[in-house]
Amino acid sequence: MGVSGTLEYLAELLRDAKTRKKKKQFQTVALKVRMDCEGCGAKVKNALSSLKGAKSVEVDWKQQKATVSGYVDAKKVLKKAQSTRKKVEPWPYVPYNLIAHPYVAGVYDKKAPPGFVRATEDTAIATLSTVEEQYTTMFSDDNPDACSIM
Repeated sequence: MGVSGTLEYLAELLRDAKTRKKKKQFQTVALKVRMDCEGCGAKVKNALSSLKGAKSVEVDWKQQKATVSGYVDAKKVLKKAQSTRKKVEPWPYVPYNLIAHPYVAGVYDKKAPPGFVRATEDTAIATLSTVEEQYTTMFSDDNPDACSIM
């Protein structure tokens, strides 16, 4: 394969890259869906299962939560869930332990499932750096190598 063969090969690769569709990423989309009974849950599950690329669909009507995993687009999942004529919104909650101040006004929500608080744009998610984590576990009762001075 000479220089001209290499150039033709590269030109073909570039041409294919332009015409090729962008491949969807595997993702999990969680929705808050207003459901009153198991029948509502089944209706939502059937609708979301028909989505192209959906690998698994989980519906918990007691928590008002529907989760779709697969090669799907979040906007299409939302639109499909809305086609059931149920009140639908993206899942607005995050686990309680990830929030720095979970009882700040606007974050605490009485309607949130147990162990969750409402995620807002102002919500600071508490994450520890590796150094901070080392210091917090240094004096932990759960850590067998913890400081024994205490």
